[in-house]
Amino acid sequence: MTHQTVGHPVPAPKPASIPTPALVPAPVPASVSIPASAPVSMPVRGAAPVPARPGLPDDPRADVAEPTPSCPVEITLAVLHGRWTTLVVREFLRGDHTFTELRRALPGLSDKVLSDRLAHLTGAGVLDRHRMPGWPPRVRYTLTERGRRLGPVLQALWDWGEPSPPPSPPSPPSPSG
Repeated sequence: MTHQTVGHPVPAPKPASIPTPALVPAPVPASVSIPASAPVSMPVRGAAPVPARPGLPDDPRADVAEPTPSCPVEITLAVLHGRWTTLVVREFLRGDHTFTELRRALPGLSDKVLSDRLAHLTGAGVLDRHRMPGWPPRVRYTLTERGRRLGPVLQALWDWGEPSPPPSPPSPPSPSG
């Protein structure tokens, strides 16, 4: 299996035993305000209590000092890398397409870039390529199950990038009288 980066296949890292610290419940100091429902764990190596926080992976592999090719976030970013990639994925979230249908849906996208994106997404396991019988040869692309899981990822990216409305000015004090 290979991970696809910008046009170059990179061999997948060989599975290695990754030392994972055992997590044990830790007492929370009274000075720390943590909701009662928040799970708290502490690595045995003696770090301070770490509350589980939404949006942060509860996975020891996430505690790295530099990006690694096996990091799920890096893999996702590599799949979505490149101009037009998110729009191509969006079109597939709407349904299966042929090359010509995609070209019509995204008229500003050149044939070369579209071909590159389709090859990249197919290699990354996001798309399946189905050759249809007949002449001229036609190919239909469909999202894989893995590709469908990019829908919520794109929605989260959209939501995060959506401009926030400007803060409302404070209302004037009401006259008391």
